[in-house]
Amino acid sequence: MERDPIPQAVVAAAADAVRAYLRGAASEADGLVERMATSAIALFEAFAGRVLIVREFCETVPSDARWQRLEATPVRSISAVEGLPAEGAAFAMPVGGYAIDLDATGDGWVRVTLAGIAGRVRVTLTAGDCADWDDVPGPVAQGIVLLAAHMIEGRHAEDAPPAAVSALWRPYRRMRMSGAMR
Repeated sequence: MERDPIPQAVVAAAADAVRAYLRGAASEADGLVERMATSAIALFEAFAGRVLIVREFCETVPSDARWQRLEATPVRSISAVEGLPAEGAAFAMPVGGYAIDLDATGDGWVRVTLAGIAGRVRVTLTAGDCADWDDVPGPVAQGIVLLAAHMIEGRHAEDAPPAAVSALWRPYRRMRMSGAMR
């Protein structure tokens, strides 16, 4: 899955929150604070099984007549479906050659009804919960700040991340049952 990076404005706002939490102690290492804020956001997304900040993704799935769930969630829109042949360039799938669906839980689904020469399809979509840092729920933001601060202050220690981080994030965790077909 290809994904756009986390927007720089979001990283900067998260880094500012980390600096405020550390009371400016890390101001001489601005690059470090931003890298740790980016890592903490990415770790939240991995832990929660969902995209936090809205951005674009491209996912490649097999050309199959069965419904296939897209990995990124929650999906806001699906903007393109392209056929990928074994040889040659990608091509826009004809509108009648595929079906897409967004369900109530935010999952995006795709199935190919007329594959032609496409062995796989590339789906371009937009996914994410929040448009910017100000939209991030308080407990999620606090967990990101705590984790980034821990990575900055304890980068030479063997200590585990604060247990409060997972406690703050657990209500936002998305669990999926096995099997991505419907």
